[in-house]
Amino acid sequence: MGKLLWKPSEERIINSNMYRFISFVNRRHQQNFTDYDGLYAWSISRLADFWAAVWDFVGIKESKRYDEVLDDDRKMPGAKWFSGARLNFAENLLRFRDDSVALLFKGEDQPIRRMTYAELYDEVARLAKSLRASGVGPGDRVAGFMPNMPETVAAMLAATSIGAVWSSCSPDFGIKGVLDRFGQIKPKILFVANGYFFKGKALDSLSRVAEIIRDLPSIEKIVVVPYTEAAPDIGGIRGAVSYHAFRAPESGLPIRFEQLPFDHPLYIMFTSGTTGLPKCMVQSAGGILIHQLKELVLHTNLTRADTIFYFTTCGWMMWNWLVCSLGVGAKLLLYDGNPFHPAPGTLWQIAQDEGITVFGTSAGYIAALMNEGVRPGKEYDLSALKAILSTGSPLSEEGFEFIYREVKADLQLASISGGSDINGCFALGNPMGAVYSGELQCRGLGMKVEAFDENGKPVINRQGELVCTAPAPSMPIYFWDDPGDKKYRAAYFDVYPNVWRHGDYILINERGGVVIYGRSDATLNPGGVRIGTAEIYRQVETIEGVADSVVVGQNWKNDVRVILFVKMAPGVDLTDELRDRIRKTIRINASPRHVPAKIIAVPDVPYTLNMKKVELSVKKVIEGQAVQNKDALKNPESLDYFAGIKELQQD
Repeated sequence: MGKLLWKPSEERIINSNMYRFISFVNRRHQQNFTDYDGLYAWSISRLADFWAAVWDFVGIKESKRYDEVLDDDRKMPGAKWFSGARLNFAENLLRFRDDSVALLFKGEDQPIRRMTYAELYDEVARLAKSLRASGVGPGDRVAGFMPNMPETVAAMLAATSIGAVWSSCSPDFGIKGVLDRFGQIKPKILFVANGYFFKGKALDSLSRVAEIIRDLPSIEKIVVVPYTEAAPDIGGIRGAVSYHAFRAPESGLPIRFEQLPFDHPLYIMFTSGTTGLPKCMVQSAGGILIHQLKELVLHTNLTRADTIFYFTTCGWMMWNWLVCSLGVGAKLLLYDGNPFHPAPGTLWQIAQDEGITVFGTSAGYIAALMNEGVRPGKEYDLSALKAILSTGSPLSEEGFEFIYREVKADLQLASISGGSDINGCFALGNPMGAVYSGELQCRGLGMKVEAFDENGKPVINRQGELVCTAPAPSMPIYFWDDPGDKKYRAAYFDVYPNVWRHGDYILINERGGVVIYGRSDATLNPGGVRIGTAEIYRQVETIEGVADSVVVGQNWKNDVRVILFVKMAPGVDLTDELRDRIRKTIRINASPRHVPAKIIAVPDVPYTLNMKKVELSVKKVIEGQAVQNKDALKNPESLDYFAGIKELQQD
């Protein structure tokens, strides 16, 4: 059971959006809820009433009200949400048009840029006019191969104001990685920056764009944003036009927001692509809007007074999630570059200077801070900070304790978990609730999340498969180019009919907290006992001298044995004494079954472009199988280290 680390004050609870929403539901539905648990139980038993309440509470802008909230709460996939409604996603995000700052942009070693809500509206209006003049209409795809910068946000909003479908990759994607994604969806317009910055270096994108365009005949125009150079040479790229030449010259233009059905396509998101071509998940404008606003307003307690930051790229769903904060009127801080450049405390310096109130990052970043000995709370003024969000992988108990010890004692730490599949969370934060080490605070409102045992039955206080047993509006409406929904059904519904199986291994405790144990397809089964990889990572992260690790199960003599690969900190060797200390720590704090049969040093650990460890690819390599799509990896060369390790052929 996790250790209690923080409880919100009574004043903080009463002033939260969640508390106001409980009062709103009580008045509307003659209820008497006093806490989150009662509200959550009602939200999953009365789905239509709950989502209708969210619609009004967050203030969805529509030109036509819905006729019916939900046609069938037992149907997955294919449930119809908010039938009859007409709205526009971009209009909802551009509801504020005043002189408050909308976007702050900090690129590596660059002066900070600011854009107000009025300026953002004007920028979007000019781009939207140019997109329409280029023949873009509802359903056309517009793509971005862009850093996380204001022009990317403006391009997305301009495209979606017309009803076009937006999709993006970050500029660190390789040529094949981009083609594997955009080649399937055939965009008409591509927004690119001429380059990007990383670790103090300016890196070129246009040479890759020139190659990408040869295999993407659907693209009629490439809009090039100058970033690393003021006037990049675009003469050798078919259909290229500079951003400033493309954008309509007039200011003060109105935006004609296309009024579209709730389930009109908005985003195409991609799976990681480590097992073949990435799957293209099509998500609806209304579904993403209401789901993300629910999470931002209720679970994150976001208001107009907040400055929200998430360390992300445009290739990760957290970018889409962050941008939806515009619909609340908050100030968004966009960052492009390495979070440790020029110093480990770079992001905390920005947090101090700009008064960040909600700081979003990954568990990997927090672990790296711990390894670097950074003490943000001692080195920077973080008085404005009220919440830290962490995702990407399970945050260790030590990571939780580090935040409260070295960042700030009085804040909400929300470890959150979901996926690109739903562009949001299954489990996340509750501003009215306590924080316990190693636990996600709650299951999301309206998300009927359970842990299924090996017999497909829900269990409490036992590890099981993360499933969602009722539909949610942000679930994909379909997969691109998937006749009969065959890929879609195979991805989530082939194990439990009519039940979404997400692929995570979790535990739900009696107070509603959730512990994530890693991907269920990467769980270990030594002696037939199922073990989540996160349980081992939690212990290894406490070992001084170990910079990173990856753990896999190796098929060995009709069983599975646990193999732990460790990346050592600079100047540290993996000695027998250190191996013994790792084994002892795991044995005492996890169990004897978690203790690795082998502990082997490697130079690097492979990650996807979205910074998730690829245990399955490592397992394939050590067992002599081919890894099909290395372009989905951030550091594919690291897999070479795992091939032909002699120690793995020995007892």
